[in-house]
Amino acid sequence: MGRVIGVFGGTFDPPHLGHLILAEYALHELELEAVLWVLTPRSPLKPEGQPAPVQVRARLVQAAIDSNPRFRLSTVDIDREPPYFAVGTLDRLRAAEPQADLIYLIGSDALQELPRWHEPQRLVASCAAIGVMDRPGHEPDLADLDGRVPGLAAKVRPFRVPRLEISAREIRRRVSEGRSIRYLVPEAVRQLIEQQGLYRREGED
Repeated sequence: MGRVIGVFGGTFDPPHLGHLILAEYALHELELEAVLWVLTPRSPLKPEGQPAPVQVRARLVQAAIDSNPRFRLSTVDIDREPPYFAVGTLDRLRAAEPQADLIYLIGSDALQELPRWHEPQRLVASCAAIGVMDRPGHEPDLADLDGRVPGLAAKVRPFRVPRLEISAREIRRRVSEGRSIRYLVPEAVRQLIEQQGLYRREGED
């Protein structure tokens, strides 16, 4: 491999310490040069709900990753029309980084669902490897997955991350209830959420 870059996609609504730890472990366990944080305006797998404005989330992500020079915000999905399928994201990243080997980062729970994604065969062919973060309770059957998406098993590179029970949904709920999110998100992110009045209950000043 030449330059090896991790591709970490998500709505990041908001980015939190769990995201940062995952990206940092992937960086070292998979020997990546950098991790691209690909901010998706809206997940095609989660069409319900209304995320915070994408430009605001871009500021949150940038605030979260500013201190790590090997983390970079990618606007490749922001700069195109929906739907935001992963295979389309990889097409555009490969065009932008033709000399790089791209490793797509997902959890083991998402790996189980990958055969249902849009054009999974082409997605697997589009990346050098798939970095799979182990999630408790989700043990993918690689033989079964490879039968459904030939070549998938050979691309899987597992890595472990400390278990941390933090979710963006829980953070949004805590903010809406007026509860603290200190130490669940970077301080710069917490301050931006407060300044922008994000995730408050509807009608709250």
